[in-house]
Amino acid sequence: SAGKGKRSRVPGVMITQYVEQLPLGKSTPDFTRKPMTTTVQEGKKAIFKAMVNGDPAPTVTWGRNKGEVNDPEKYKTRFDERAQEHILEVRKNVTPDDADTFKCFATNEYGMAVVSATLNVIQGRRHIVVVTRKKQLPPRKEGEIDPKLWELLLSARKKDYEKICLDFGVTDFRWLLKRLNQMKKEREDEQAKKLENVKQIEVKPNGKAEFSLDMKLYDPNSAINLYKDGQSVSYGDDDNSKHSLQKSGTKYVFSIKDPQPEDAGFYQVDVEEANVLTTDFQAKIKNVKAFEREDAIFQCVLSTPLNRITWSKQDSSLENEDKYEVTVSEDKLIHTLRVKNCGMADNGTFYAIAGITSSSASLTVEGGHFDYLYAFSVFIVADPGVRFVSGLSDTMANTGERTELSCKLSSETSEGRWYKNGKLLTNEDGVTIIKDGACHKLIIDCCNKDDAAVYRFEAEGRKSEATLDIQDPPKFNADALGEFTKPVIVKVGENAEWKLPFSGGAPMNIQWYKDDDELLPALNVKIETSATNSQLRLTKCQRKDCGEVKIKIKNEFGTLEAISKLIVLDKPTPPQGPVDIMESAVTSVEYKWKPPKDNGGCPVTNYIIERQQVGRNKWSNLGEIPGSNTSYKDTDVTPGRRYCYRIKAKNAEGISNYLQTEDIPAGVLRYPGTPTAPKVVSAFKDCINLTWSPPCDTGGTKIVGYNLEKNKKGTNYWSLVNQGGPITVKDVFEGAAYEFRVAAINLSGAGEPSIPCDTVIARDPMKPPGKVTDLKLTSSNYTTLSLVWIKPKEIKRVEDEAQGYYVEIRPIENLEWIRCNANPITLTSYTVLGLKAMAAYWVRVIATNYGGDGEPQGFDNYLIAMPPPVRPKFKDRNMKTFVVIQSGNTVRININFEASPLPEVFWLKDGVPVAKHVTITNSDKGSQLLIPTSERSDTGIYTITVKNIVGQESFNVEIRVTDDPKPPGPVELDQNIPGTVTLTWTPSPDEKRDDRLHYMVAKRDSFKRTWRTAADNLFNNKFTVVNIMPGREYNFRVFAKNDMGLSPPSESPFTVKMPGAKCLDFQSPPSFIVPLKMRTAPQGYECFMSCAVKGDPAPRVTWFHNNISLNTNTNYHITNVCGVCSMLILRVAPRDNGEYKVVIENKLGTAASSMILNVRGNTKKF
Repeated sequence: SAGKGKRSRVPGVMITQYVEQLPLGKSTPDFTRKPMTTTVQEGKKAIFKAMVNGDPAPTVTWGRNKGEVNDPEKYKTRFDERAQEHILEVRKNVTPDDADTFKCFATNEYGMAVVSATLNVIQGRRHIVVVTRKKQLPPRKEGEIDPKLWELLLSARKKDYEKICLDFGVTDFRWLLKRLNQMKKEREDEQAKKLENVKQIEVKPNGKAEFSLDMKLYDPNSAINLYKDGQSVSYGDDDNSKHSLQKSGTKYVFSIKDPQPEDAGFYQVDVEEANVLTTDFQAKIKNVKAFEREDAIFQCVLSTPLNRITWSKQDSSLENEDKYEVTVSEDKLIHTLRVKNCGMADNGTFYAIAGITSSSASLTVEGGHFDYLYAFSVFIVADPGVRFVSGLSDTMANTGERTELSCKLSSETSEGRWYKNGKLLTNEDGVTIIKDGACHKLIIDCCNKDDAAVYRFEAEGRKSEATLDIQDPPKFNADALGEFTKPVIVKVGENAEWKLPFSGGAPMNIQWYKDDDELLPALNVKIETSATNSQLRLTKCQRKDCGEVKIKIKNEFGTLEAISKLIVLDKPTPPQGPVDIMESAVTSVEYKWKPPKDNGGCPVTNYIIERQQVGRNKWSNLGEIPGSNTSYKDTDVTPGRRYCYRIKAKNAEGISNYLQTEDIPAGVLRYPGTPTAPKVVSAFKDCINLTWSPPCDTGGTKIVGYNLEKNKKGTNYWSLVNQGGPITVKDVFEGAAYEFRVAAINLSGAGEPSIPCDTVIARDPMKPPGKVTDLKLTSSNYTTLSLVWIKPKEIKRVEDEAQGYYVEIRPIENLEWIRCNANPITLTSYTVLGLKAMAAYWVRVIATNYGGDGEPQGFDNYLIAMPPPVRPKFKDRNMKTFVVIQSGNTVRININFEASPLPEVFWLKDGVPVAKHVTITNSDKGSQLLIPTSERSDTGIYTITVKNIVGQESFNVEIRVTDDPKPPGPVELDQNIPGTVTLTWTPSPDEKRDDRLHYMVAKRDSFKRTWRTAADNLFNNKFTVVNIMPGREYNFRVFAKNDMGLSPPSESPFTVKMPGAKCLDFQSPPSFIVPLKMRTAPQGYECFMSCAVKGDPAPRVTWFHNNISLNTNTNYHITNVCGVCSMLILRVAPRDNGEYKVVIENKLGTAASSMILNVRGNTKKF
């Protein structure tokens, strides 16, 4: 069945609904943004975009009137999920045949929506256009207008704007219309906007045609392609190329070297989706004739808009300046050059250059005689007419106010007309029309609703329109507002009423507030509102109703407020307690209270006092006292009686309830407390001046005086100095010592006396003493400083004798001095206790006497709480420098030192901090290194460094962690030479881990049957035993030996038996059986060198060190036993580095062997 038509919010959209009634929540398809009519250049591509809605989501298809859009080579459809757009893309190389009407269909099961859009194709490529990327839609923020509203308004008719906005809850139409116009302009510029910084193609005097543009690439690696008439053209980046494209920052310059006629054509630069094209002249500039001191005008019309073109004269470009004025019309099609104040020097040819096309014309300036012959025909371009420099703007005004519409023309002589909603306006229509040169104004002195309209100004065919909106915000009558703001004063229980007339555009929203809380109609709140006034009535007002009353009136044009005040009068609340008893004497009772918390809205005028004697029922009125007085003294009392009082507050509205006191006794004896101990103000030989403070407890009555008593030191008698309490005591003897005490007296009598004051001597004042001298620090430690000084000298009438001393300290970071002794000391020495270790203090001593404190004497520098400085030194002279520990045992090294102040202690192993499993325990006298379970990796040189502010000292201990050595391998025997046996054996497994491991060889023969050491301190795995006697049997053992001791032996597997001697001639030249070998020895340890020699007769052996003979040097132990030559250095030192050589000689010849000794380590030993 045929569907029914349905109207869309978007103009031009046809909707067909397939069903009579749509299910709940479902909808037919519709367009939120329809495709826009598109105009493209021939050879480019065209794009249509649409946005649809509907439930369920509709399917979008495309069509055209003159054919189908099924060819995938020509057409491409896609959906952009990011922008929610359906896109039809007509591929590149669009031709005029592609110009057609395209249709977009949106279909779902409930209906179909269709809309049309036209594709226009411009023939010829004469236009500069940039196709830009679509900006990414920003994320919608809270409070922003729904983007769907913008899409509807962009496609809707103006008369539907208000209805659409109300559906979305938007009421600020003025702002919305401005934003909508801005978005329309952005939408138009989105597909094609003119480049601001493009310089058109022009032929320079150097013979190059070039143009330049500023652009910033999204991707710096984007490919830039150059086309001529649609065909790709190769280019270079230097001046030697025919076509070149050079870049400087964001500026790109395209140039053609030596242009020829065949170079004419359309040039295009493509970067991603951005392209740059050219333009052409629709009307070229004409030859111009002008008189001297007149202006000449050149004008051209372009086929497509351009922001600007290049004007030049011969080989120089012309810019806006005093001589030339360059202007462009609003549609950017008409470009004008004005040559001001022409002179004969302006004769010549002028050029208008737009891209690669140009137009030229000549300017002929005629002198005053008019006899100049023109070589060219003259054509003066007419003025293009008046135009608007600034047009009308939409205006908003309030009723009753003055408003003004104004515009400005390019000509001061042009006349114009004003129209209101298409009707011509004159001064008789209640408006004022003013022309001030090029400015035209329309003034309305007192706006009303009828003045809201569309106003238009016309001048010589040019028009400018603007809308005047009239607002009618709320207003108050000034006289009524003045009455309203006055406070409303009522008595308790009465009604309060406010009424305020107003005016303004309907609808009005009126609200009443009491202390910022909105008032709503209730039992005691009555609100009556009409179109012109509002009234509030509060019935039966109470004191709690006092406060601020506010009316708030609001309409769509504004908000207005007015404030008044409500005062409710009532009798005061009772006076406030508690009642303080000021006096309770034999003859009177006095008490006081606090004023009422609420005076009832008017001042308290009087207080009414009533009295009742305890035990009776009758209350008697004692009278009224002024409201400013909050105390009362009752003098008509009977001693020993008790009384109760009632106090009432009174104002103009009545009398409050009463405040009742507790029972107050009269005539009870209550004595005052004790004053403070008297303090001596000054003392002289004939009088002493004293002062003291009154007692805290007055006994319930006033203090009327004091009794001052004195006691002469050494007696037990206190005598009354002067009843009534003078503070100057004159009855004293010079040089006598006195104590004083004082007792307070009230109406009941004298109280207990105070404690005595300090002993004071009756004598004339003394002068303060001078500074102590020779202040010294005798000793110190971490908590004390001991001081000593000399008593200051007495200078008559200037500085008296010192009777005591105060010691004061001040930590260096504080500003206040601290007195160490509260009472003066008489000795000239003092020890300051309780100091902080290593803290710095300023110290001073002050001498004092009865005349006061003298000037302080301090040290020039601060003192540090520490013992006297001592440079670190180690106390034990026999400390071990080498310790051997069996692996797995505990290593414990104790180092005792002496240092002050407390030093920092550092332990290093082979120059780096010790490992975490090594425990270091420090004290002020020593340090201990503890390794609970040692390993071979703990072997090394441990260095302890003790450092303080005085200096530092270090000590090295070599710890060697090792184990019982493992025996060497099997022993092999070799008897190559008669009388000798050479032993070789496999190294012990510990040899690689212990650089001090060496070997010992033992032998036993059949004659003596005991084991004897044949060789020791062997660091190689081979040894030759000499002096083997013929006919005897020999057994050999080899031991591995280290700092822990000997390993089990490794014995030879068989017995050597030497045959009997034969008479042979054994004479031979000397030679080495075992030469010297290079050695590396630790500094401070033994070094053993050996070699084996042979020769007959026995050769003479000489040892050399660096070619110096050592045979007579007692520092070396040299032996030669049966051809085994050895030398022992007991303690290796750096001076032992160098070459060692053994020279052997006999009568048959000479031989030599040498080696290099390297001494390891160069550490100072203690």
